[in-house]
Amino acid sequence: MTTPIKAALSGLVRPLIEDKIQGLDVHWWMSPEEAVEAAKDAEIGWFDMYDKDAMATAIRAGEGLKWLNTIYAGLDHLPLDTVVERGMALTNGVGINAIPVAEYAVAGMLLLAKRLDEIVRAHDRHEWPGDSPGKAELYGSKVLIIGYGAIGQRIAQMLSGFEAEVTAVRRSPDESPNVLGPDEWQSRLSEFDWVVIAAPATGETRHLIGAEELAAMKPTANLVNIARGSLIDQGALRDALEKRSIMGAFLDPTDPEPLPADDPLWDAPNCLITMHMSGRSQTLMFQRGVRRFLDNLERYKAGEPLIGVADPALGY
Repeated sequence: MTTPIKAALSGLVRPLIEDKIQGLDVHWWMSPEEAVEAAKDAEIGWFDMYDKDAMATAIRAGEGLKWLNTIYAGLDHLPLDTVVERGMALTNGVGINAIPVAEYAVAGMLLLAKRLDEIVRAHDRHEWPGDSPGKAELYGSKVLIIGYGAIGQRIAQMLSGFEAEVTAVRRSPDESPNVLGPDEWQSRLSEFDWVVIAAPATGETRHLIGAEELAAMKPTANLVNIARGSLIDQGALRDALEKRSIMGAFLDPTDPEPLPADDPLWDAPNCLITMHMSGRSQTLMFQRGVRRFLDNLERYKAGEPLIGVADPALGY
């Protein structure tokens, strides 16, 4: 008789997965403390929590982990040194949340274009403005998407409905005329009406957008960050907004999170912050994550390559 594989899985996914897994001896955890105990003798682990420090603690406790699964696409909160040292296979949620995050990015662009935030505030004051506070259009605009993975590609697909002209930046460019390499986009920033950041957070991408890049953008351009707060030098962004050297910014993530209540970025002109809600603005996160996990579970048991394998050395 084959010995069941020991797994530590979140009790949150138990109703979706329990009757679909075979050959696993599962320790279902519901608290950080339970996750640590479950990890100690697990071969497979899924430790997603909002408390990233607790998540890292549970992973470090799993000395026998061979496969670590996460629904998160970003890896910056994981103890990657431990993952590498122990030779774990790491699968992340790349692509799982692409649809809601891309929708959120386009919603942010529309919010800035039409200044719907000002309209909502007028509604709350029971006022009837005589003109629209925002007159920009996505139609026919030029958009630079930095980071052309699952989310970046989905954003481009959605923007095609607005007949926007999309140029993408990716680590390994191809022969497409609208795809740039990592050293080609800075010199062309003045061409774009929108700069959308969808790249992973790594040592190489920290402060990818700083004072020099902001100065190179059009005064009428808007910056949209749907990735991680660390990709933008927030002090430089605040200065650019205060000097009106760019039109506005839509920031889903910030650095740090939560952004302190007294941080001056909250009051920067034309800066809209949405508290990193893009990935949570959906009802299918766990369902999508479970489908990916079940597919990979069959592959793992069969000794086949897993889907969505991340490279800890690259950070994505």
